[in-house]
Amino acid sequence: MSAALPNLLTAARLVAVPIVVWLLVVDGGEDGAWRWWALLIFLVAAATDYLDGYLARRWEVVSSFGKLADPIADKALVLCTLATIVWIDGVPWWPLAILAVREVGVTLGRLAVAGDTVIAASRGGKLKTVLQLAAITFYLWPGGPAWLDAVAWWCLVAAVVVAVITGADYARRIAAAVRHRRTARARGVGAQEGPGADARR
Repeated sequence: MSAALPNLLTAARLVAVPIVVWLLVVDGGEDGAWRWWALLIFLVAAATDYLDGYLARRWEVVSSFGKLADPIADKALVLCTLATIVWIDGVPWWPLAILAVREVGVTLGRLAVAGDTVIAASRGGKLKTVLQLAAITFYLWPGGPAWLDAVAWWCLVAAVVVAVITGADYARRIAAAVRHRRTARARGVGAQEGPGADARR
């Protein structure tokens, strides 16, 4: 099987980012039809995150493009949508700042060692993603009751807590991978791929 379809899904997720942002800006926080479209496109784009990785692994067509573009598309969708919500709806900015620092740091660290080591996603990292998606979905829901905003806020706070904990774990694993690579090169032996086969996460 070709990697074309998984890569196309990843590319489509990148394209969806400016569309979601534009729809939210046009709506202006008025909970109109544009916001419904933003929610729909966000949910479809988020679903492709699972689908492209699943297809790439099932068909064994993990590509260099997928390794690079998939995490960028994931983070761009979440952070850009959340940033727009903060701007338009007045949600506190500090969770966005913490999540952005964590995501950029982990992504750069994983890419830095991607040539010879795969830093697989942890369960905590996947939980953080679920909490982020839930928070954004609840915030995007047009005309929702007040309690839905409260649920969204606590999902976002929980995502920040998990992000900090898992970020520290990723930092430890990335540092270990760097030390392993240096040791292997010093011994004249190529570094081996790390545990975990999920290269697109």
